[in-house]
Amino acid sequence: MNITDSIFYVGVNDHDIDLFEGQYIVPNGMAYNSYVVVGEKVAVMDSVEERFGEEWLGKIAEVLDGKKPDYLVVQHMEPDHSANITRFMDAYPEAQVVATAKAFDMMERFYGAAYEDRRIIVKEGDELDLGGRVLKFITAPMVHWPEVMMTYDAASKTAFTADAFGKFGALDVEEDWACEARRYYFGIVGKFGKQVQGVLKKLGALDVERICPLHGPVLDADLGYYLGLYSTWAAYEVETPGVAIAYCSIYGHTAEAAKLLAEELEAAGCPKVALSDLARDDMAEAVEDAFRYGTLVLASSTYNADMFPFMKAFLDHLADHAYQNRRVALVENGTWAPAAAKAMRAKVEAMKGIEVIEPVVSIKSALSDETRAQIKELASTLVK
Repeated sequence: MNITDSIFYVGVNDHDIDLFEGQYIVPNGMAYNSYVVVGEKVAVMDSVEERFGEEWLGKIAEVLDGKKPDYLVVQHMEPDHSANITRFMDAYPEAQVVATAKAFDMMERFYGAAYEDRRIIVKEGDELDLGGRVLKFITAPMVHWPEVMMTYDAASKTAFTADAFGKFGALDVEEDWACEARRYYFGIVGKFGKQVQGVLKKLGALDVERICPLHGPVLDADLGYYLGLYSTWAAYEVETPGVAIAYCSIYGHTAEAAKLLAEELEAAGCPKVALSDLARDDMAEAVEDAFRYGTLVLASSTYNADMFPFMKAFLDHLADHAYQNRRVALVENGTWAPAAAKAMRAKVEAMKGIEVIEPVVSIKSALSDETRAQIKELASTLVK
């Protein structure tokens, strides 16, 4: 696939994967992107997942039609992008590998070789002259590993952005970009908002007309939209007005309360309500919704004098990804000694910039006229 007359796509689609990084459901598969940049010399941008090495090398050979690559640029050492480094270096014994010093340390640990006699170590601002075009390197530590760098090709105004601006899903499937990019961002990159803001500032100083990430499609139109979303996400700002409700229920009564609250919110004029059953729905989707909307409602049955285990896991996910700057309301249930709200409060109050909405709705076993009225009042409070 031609991206420009001198940049070619040589990535692959993976429809056999069930869980990305061992935890993220990817019903539409994954794309592992790699690119060939051609000047007088040739640079290949990143490798692909191990199972696709033969296919990847075949695509490189087809694009180059007898010409040999001079460089393999390794922007990120996660194995879905680096697993075929050894195979490439064996196939092209004259080629050099280009990466940061930290990347070479990881390369030796992963693959037993750091190519001391065939490597170029680069740092912020360094350049690689391909003859007729120059690649400039931009360090991007903790977006989302410490060795990461990005690459800017001024000749084509193209930014190769490693995992940034990536998304779940193979490239041969049509789907909304923002939904799967948002789930990808908050699940994988979301903890590192400060570092993402720093990289966005670096990219903002360049004339970029095209973004080539390591997952997902090449972005070459309406870049302001994508950059704007990333800026919002990196700053932990509210993207969409609305309320996310995450609930755990044992016998259905807490679920009934959560669904009643959703109905009352909609009746009160809430622009969007997202409801997640933490025991059954995709946890990553629930995390995505928590970051997307300005208000989060946590509804949990009491379990072993604590919150329900799936709620605990959900809040651990939020804390691990630096959840912050949101309103949180609490709904608990317990037949003889409700304790979920106290446990949930302790978790969220340890997070930055969280406002806990009072009062807590406390259900004893099942909804009553009193707790139904409290839920209606809570809905009214949340839409103000």
